[in-house]
Amino acid sequence: MLFHETKIRVRYADTDKMGYVYYGKYTEYFEVGRTELIRSLGIAYKEMEERGIMLPVSEMSIKYYRPAVYDDLLTIRTSVKEFPNLRFITHYEILNEKEELLVAGVVQLVFVDMAKNRPVRSPEFIMEYIKKSWKPVE
Repeated sequence: MLFHETKIRVRYADTDKMGYVYYGKYTEYFEVGRTELIRSLGIAYKEMEERGIMLPVSEMSIKYYRPAVYDDLLTIRTSVKEFPNLRFITHYEILNEKEELLVAGVVQLVFVDMAKNRPVRSPEFIMEYIKKSWKPVE
């Protein structure tokens, strides 16, 4: 399993007329969590793209429990529970400072060869980074 936590503060621009974080912003928060998880492995997403691999989203589900508001400090918990092959499935929990669960979600991404614009198995150079950081689930 891979796991990473990222903190993000809600900006005023992230809120809607009701004063809550706009529901679509959570997908951006998921992206922040995913990008930082990948960076924690020792490789930047930018480097993956420079090496010809991208990870477009193919499927997503989100469950909203409570709203976040302006200036809340949020924790984005990002995990990967299944060893990636063709798909890279990321799980998310977003919590407030009281550790209350606000949002949970799952995003499925697919490894794509940018030159061929075709799905591929997870490239070996990426798998090497994942294998170094993979922890067994207890």
